Amino acid sequence: MATPARLLAISFLLLILIGTILLMFPWSTSAGTSPGLIDALFTATSAVCVTGLVVFNTASYWSIWGKIVILILIQAGGLGLMTFATAHALITGRRITLKERLIIQQQTGHWSLSGLVLLMKRVILTTLAFELMGAFVLAVAFARTMKLRLPGALFYGLFHSVSAFCNAGFDILGASLVPYAGNPWVIMTVSLLIIFGGLGFYVIIDLYVQKGRWRSLSLHSRIAIKMTVLLLIVGTVVVFAFEYRNPGTMGSMSNKDRILSSWFMSATSRTAGFNSVPTESLRACTSFAVIALMFIGASPGGTGGGVKTTTFYTVTKFVSSLVTGKQDVIAGKRRLPQDLVLKALSIVLISTGLVGASTLILTVTENRPFLDIVFEVTSAFGTVGLSRGLTPSLSGAGKCVLIATMFAGRVGPLSLAGLLSRQRTQAGIRYPEEKVLVG
Repeated sequence: MATPARLLAISFLLLILIGTILLMFPWSTSAGTSPGLIDALFTATSAVCVTGLVVFNTASYWSIWGKIVILILIQAGGLGLMTFATAHALITGRRITLKERLIIQQQTGHWSLSGLVLLMKRVILTTLAFELMGAFVLAVAFARTMKLRLPGALFYGLFHSVSAFCNAGFDILGASLVPYAGNPWVIMTVSLLIIFGGLGFYVIIDLYVQKGRWRSLSLHSRIAIKMTVLLLIVGTVVVFAFEYRNPGTMGSMSNKDRILSSWFMSATSRTAGFNSVPTESLRACTSFAVIALMFIGASPGGTGGGVKTTTFYTVTKFVSSLVTGKQDVIAGKRRLPQDLVLKALSIVLISTGLVGASTLILTVTENRPFLDIVFEVTSAFGTVGLSRGLTPSLSGAGKCVLIATMFAGRVGPLSLAGLLSRQRTQAGIRYPEEKVLVG
């Protein structure tokens, strides 16, 4: 019997397959030629997994049809196929089955089967609200700067609003947001869409229902918000300090633009993939900090990737409890369950192993600096999309490695492990306990 995790993974594979076929048609490209199987598969995977790594410049290589296909794949991948299935069921009046509820639970990371339909309704309405508001602001900004007519401005605004809220990082401007580094309307709108998209639908809805009252929020919401704010502040300070005098990035900017660009790099590193400064020109120390942010990623139940903020928080709390000799892991005057702590540790260990294995393979297949390879692999796993220029020059084998890494990052390391493992059965025997030396 297929588990919810397997059905969820299959739904993503189905979307990728459909996207690959559509992008392989000659009319999907500006030149009227097929991109080939591997490149179409890579682009479809990047879109469905809301990553943003590209082998071709999205603005110039793909036709309007190809861009629309990519936009639909981003939206479907960001929200998940079950969100659209739920929307269809609500419109047609069809009852949602138990199996569908289990898949929705797996997709959203919700811990209860009750209230899932109401949650999905709110997810759909929240997404529409954020994306339409973002599209309007960006359309006005692009119309003024690019001298676009209304239809073109609306399409540009909608594409980048959806891409930002789904934390995808695809752009059709040609150079991401580098030309808009000093434009607060564009930078702040995109960064806020990224932040709220990565915060998680559960947190956004919790904030709305509780009317922003901090003490009324769930422990999960409080941890997710705290970690998001902390990582944004730390990331902004670190990027500003390291890149302040870098002539390749912020050296020639005013202090206002430096702060704006530092803020944006901190926000986008957490799984979005847009950039307002040339990523390949970042100093090694900044790139290392960005790798750490990409690995941590966004919060559960949102459109971002990575090991997730709450997972990182749980692991750090566990280590702190271990060092200080405390028996329980305490967060917000609450004791975290042992199985949750073990799950968090498993996610971090599996993710580290996945990034390490992919990096090792690419050091064999690609003749590029080690930092560029680690950066690209972590970007793929965290479904970020930031690149130091490695992806377009990847070999066929290298592209396949990143395709697998993006898929694993989107599905989730534990879900992937469950997908590949056999059905577990409860053991009838418990063996005697014996200690081994560690540390």
